[in-house]
Amino acid sequence: MIKLVRTNSNNSDFVALVKQLDAYLKITDGDEHDFYNQFNAIENLKYVVVAYSDKKSIGCGAFKPFNDSKAEIKRMYTLTEERQKGIAKLILKELETWAFELGYTHTILETGKRQVEAVSFYKKCNYVSIPKYGQYKAMENSLCFEKKLLNNEKR
Repeated sequence: MIKLVRTNSNNSDFVALVKQLDAYLKITDGDEHDFYNQFNAIENLKYVVVAYSDKKSIGCGAFKPFNDSKAEIKRMYTLTEERQKGIAKLILKELETWAFELGYTHTILETGKRQVEAVSFYKKCNYVSIPKYGQYKAMENSLCFEKKLLNNEKR
């Protein structure tokens, strides 16, 4: 059974999972890693979800306010051995529900073209491509997505 815990960036399990995520991204982002990494600080993230199986942390995700109506999904990661089990989808749905509860109408996110699994995952979760935003506008590797949040029954 998977247990989802709403927490914040002070959660030590979240910090440990993000270290593994960063090691993975350092390889896939290559020369662009330092650019992307500057926007991925986890200090002061108030909205974090950690997934547990048998009290072991196996995945995480977070969001932060982007503007009054949009929350930006950040730091999504599932342990390699736990992938393809629906855990990321559970985490993402919990983040979307939480954002909706706080009054956000949309979630947005950025991922890289080289993160093929992530791109496929977000499309399966009904995210649609949007123009690159903010710091990602000039980045060739960046892809940006958005999803309109609906009440839980329709998600």
